[in-house]
Amino acid sequence: MTDIAGARALFPGAEAQTYMDVSVRGLLSSRVRQAVDEHLDVRMHQGGEKAYFHSLVADARHLFATLVGAEDDEIAVVKNVSEGLNAFATALPWQAGDNVVVCPDLEHPNNVFLWYNLQRHRDIAVREVESPDGETVPVDRLVAAMNERTRLVTVPSISFSPGFVTDVQALAREARTRGVLTLVDAAQSVGAIATDVEALDIDALAVATQKSLLAFYGLGFLYVRRAVAETLEPVYLARYGVDMGPDAHETAIAAGNFAYASGARRFDLGNYNYLGAAATRAALGLILELGIEHIEQHLRGLSHRLALGLHDLGLPVAGGAPGPQLAHIVAVGRSGGGRHYTADDPAMNQLYARLSEKDVKLSIRRGVLRFSLGLYNSEADVDRVLEIVAKAD
Repeated sequence: MTDIAGARALFPGAEAQTYMDVSVRGLLSSRVRQAVDEHLDVRMHQGGEKAYFHSLVADARHLFATLVGAEDDEIAVVKNVSEGLNAFATALPWQAGDNVVVCPDLEHPNNVFLWYNLQRHRDIAVREVESPDGETVPVDRLVAAMNERTRLVTVPSISFSPGFVTDVQALAREARTRGVLTLVDAAQSVGAIATDVEALDIDALAVATQKSLLAFYGLGFLYVRRAVAETLEPVYLARYGVDMGPDAHETAIAAGNFAYASGARRFDLGNYNYLGAAATRAALGLILELGIEHIEQHLRGLSHRLALGLHDLGLPVAGGAPGPQLAHIVAVGRSGGGRHYTADDPAMNQLYARLSEKDVKLSIRRGVLRFSLGLYNSEADVDRVLEIVAKAD
């Protein structure tokens, strides 16, 4: 199968409702359901062997590495984005007085609190940069905030609200010239837009599988560039993060002297989420089969159609008319004008209620209505939303 329109049939949930909430969690495909059922059958009837379990993880790791243009041993298997971010951040050789540059205005809290925690425990400085418009990650300001003690800059590849694309490549290249590492929260981007870690010139990236990777909570990946990973010592360590040689059993112990596993694998901990790996293997297989470039083109086409239609209906679309900042998330309302689940603007709350009544699944984040599109969405979905909005009181 190479046809994205045909792939919609693999997602029964896309027919039962107009689902535009992949930025919270994506729909599961029938392929993922089949993979999960097969795994449960193995566990129920056979118990399962470690070689089989490990093959699920190895396949998922390889498929993800292929998707982002990395080598397998540059990928660690983690539980979620926050674990990946923390694993990398705490392994850096911080010295008192070092600093990290971040834009808290446009970060998810899970890429904010960890830096304040390191400030408390490692005596580093958190150099906070404000977004001038409250919507766009200000690459120029982040670069200007770097100094000789900056060890790291961190950004979302796509902000969770209002969902604009960050110019990660420009930031990473400026950081590299200053000897500063770049860490990316890719929760909202991988699986929706093409991501090539080498072309982006980044040092680390964390993602989970329940959003545009169309699998489960409880599994994620941490990419760490090999040259960087080999310099890091993880704070938490388990057997899978230790290199005991290819023939050593997983219960083997090395007293005293030991070597970390190669690359990012040193961040792998104990037994993996094997059920999540089975689901992720199937989901990544579908994404690679369809082609991430085709998926991105499909999603950008839908988001531009939706943003332009809402804009023409007079709604306050974040960023105005669609432009390069738009990927697969369309936000309506005033950014920051509300809380996590409600907006300050009564009209936005009323519109959200109206859409929900009509079985349109979306979210409110930081005061804006957030429509986030998955590969299973269609032009008919977009047109249905625009029709509902046009008829709203």
